[in-house]
Amino acid sequence: MPVVPTLAPMDVAGRLPRLRRAMSEAGLEGLVVTNLTNIRYLTGFTGSAALLLVTDEGCVFTTDGRYLTQSQQQLAEAGVGAQPAVGRLELQQQAIVNGAAGLEHIGLEAGNVTWAQQREFDTEWFPAAELVATEDLVEDLRLVKDAGELARIEAAAAIADEALAGVLPMLRDGPTESEFGLALDFAMRRLGASDVSFETIVAAGPNGAKPHARPSPRAISDGELIVLDFGALVDGYHSDMTRTVCVGEPRDPVLGRMVEAVIASQAAGVAAVKAGVVASDVDKACRDVLRGYGWEEAFLHGTGHGVGLDIHEAPSVSSVSVATLAPGHVLTVEPGVYLPDHGGVRIEDTVVVTDTGCLPLTHAPKDLIVA
Repeated sequence: MPVVPTLAPMDVAGRLPRLRRAMSEAGLEGLVVTNLTNIRYLTGFTGSAALLLVTDEGCVFTTDGRYLTQSQQQLAEAGVGAQPAVGRLELQQQAIVNGAAGLEHIGLEAGNVTWAQQREFDTEWFPAAELVATEDLVEDLRLVKDAGELARIEAAAAIADEALAGVLPMLRDGPTESEFGLALDFAMRRLGASDVSFETIVAAGPNGAKPHARPSPRAISDGELIVLDFGALVDGYHSDMTRTVCVGEPRDPVLGRMVEAVIASQAAGVAAVKAGVVASDVDKACRDVLRGYGWEEAFLHGTGHGVGLDIHEAPSVSSVSVATLAPGHVLTVEPGVYLPDHGGVRIEDTVVVTDTGCLPLTHAPKDLIVA
């Protein structure tokens, strides 16, 4: 049976005033939002094509005719009073141009606008305005999750927890990586996920030494480590979790020591998460433990990343991250050790930052043995 509870509402309408304050601080009278995830965050619209012009006094939302009814419903449900323009591209362009009339400084999302699009905006859409490349105006607002967002991520994490518990016994029958991955994906959908967060990773034996291995036709054998990295999607919000398991006892003592090292490293990283901490210090806590085991160089990636409407978003948790953690940030802690001759181990939790530490949203056991 599905496990998705009644979800707390999100204050979507309250996000545009916050964006306008950020625009004012950046010296902008208007911002053209082209990133669809950011448009969803600001309006509740979930379609695959849209533009949003946000100004000091209002906003213009455009999309094509496929989304006439959907956009009306979703913007109304979100309480967003945007001026809509639905139809052909020429109509959408004219609505945006009219909405931007008289504006002198208009922002474009630098990370989402191509060179060709920038030239078109400059010469055809807003020839009289100064176009300003912006970075992270909306993404910075998305960093701190409200109660409704946290409820959705937590529900997605609960689905992943239950799905894993339901399919783990299947490992005793020697499935292929692909077969087990499909079973895990189906279990998450059956429990109420609208989709999976990303392509599920099932990497057994030597494949586990590849941090982002894709499930293959290789059969899973007793005594080898199996890295399982997966997540569920609920109302647009992602979960992310990794567990490393083994069918029976590890066939090599090195495997058990790898698991011991990563579990200790991950625990140290989680313990380091707290409001006011620089994210690189969380990464350092994980690496310090692995250094003690002689495997710091076998940790091949950053310690974590933010999770929300995107599976990878700010804040980054790495050795070079300068982000300072704050209450309401949601991030992963996922150290790993990868040895080509033995396989790989990764343990990952998604956590919410609090004033005094963090709250884990993923609760699946981290025990190694699958009886």
